[in-house]
Amino acid sequence: MEIHDIEAAIEGILFAAGEPVDIKRIAAVLAVEEETVADGIEHIAERLNGPGSGIRLLRLEDSAQLCSAPEYADYIRLALEERKPPKLSKSCLEVLAIVAYYQPVTKAVIEQIRGVDSDYSVKVLCDRGFIEQQGRLQVPGRPVLYGTTKDFLRVFGLSSVKDLPTLPESGEKGEKAEAESAPEPEIVGNLFDGPDNADLPREE
Repeated sequence: MEIHDIEAAIEGILFAAGEPVDIKRIAAVLAVEEETVADGIEHIAERLNGPGSGIRLLRLEDSAQLCSAPEYADYIRLALEERKPPKLSKSCLEVLAIVAYYQPVTKAVIEQIRGVDSDYSVKVLCDRGFIEQQGRLQVPGRPVLYGTTKDFLRVFGLSSVKDLPTLPESGEKGEKAEAESAPEPEIVGNLFDGPDNADLPREE
C-alpha cells in the first residue's frame, strides 16, 4: 500500500471504531509494520489537531482514537441534545490525582494519604471509567490495586501517565514515592486543567 492509502485506511478505521484502537491491531489488518502505522498516526494528527479542525486524533500509549475538538463541545451537545454532565467532587478529584501519580495503588494507601475513608470516591471513579482494578497486591488479604484508564488519558489529553505535570515533592513525573499527604490543591488543579476539563463528570 502507498503511504497515503495507509493513512486514509487508518483514519477510516479510527473514525468507524469510535473508541481507542491498538496500533498493533491496525498494523496487522493493513499488513504493515507498527512503526509505519505510528508514523501515519503522527501525520494525521498534524493535519487534524491544528486550528480550524473539529476533529482531534489522540495517541493513547499503544493505541489511538479520533474524537471531537473540545472547544466545540457545547455545540455538539446541543446538536445531539445531550445534557452537560455534572462534574466530579473535590474528593473524587483528589483520589483521582493520587491514583494517577502513585499507581498502581491500593485503597488503603489512598486512605492513608487522604486521612479519610475513600470507598465512595473510588467507586464513583470506577463507575465512570477513570480508574480500574489492575490486579492485587501479593500480601495477606491481597488488596486490589487501582490505576488510571485510557478514558482518563483521553479526557485529559494525555498520551501516557508520563505526561502528567511534575510533582514538586518527587521531582519526577509519575514517581511512585512514599507519600504522607495528598497532592496540594494547586497540583490537583494543574493535573485537571486539560482541554476537556469542562466536560469531566463531577458528583452532584
